[in-house]
Amino acid sequence: MSVRIKVTLDEALKMRGNMKQKELIELIKQKTGENVRAASVSELKNNQRTSLNTRLLSLIAQALEIQDIRELLTIEWDS
Repeated sequence: MSVRIKVTLDEALKMRGNMKQKELIELIKQKTGENVRAASVSELKNNQRTSLNTRLLSLIAQALEIQDIRELLTIEWDS
């Protein structure tokens, strides 16, 4: 049995009026003053990362005002 942590940023953006990645990057800059790479957001959104960048997740949570990490991450069990 194996476990996979899946990033659900795509769903979080859809719940916020189908926000685009570029809009998220601009919102992060506006709310936190931090610059993030578009490629980093894209890789995270498309679950192409093999490791999670907690700083990026924190910036996204701040920008989207996420209170519960389950809005960004889920655990999938393979049997």
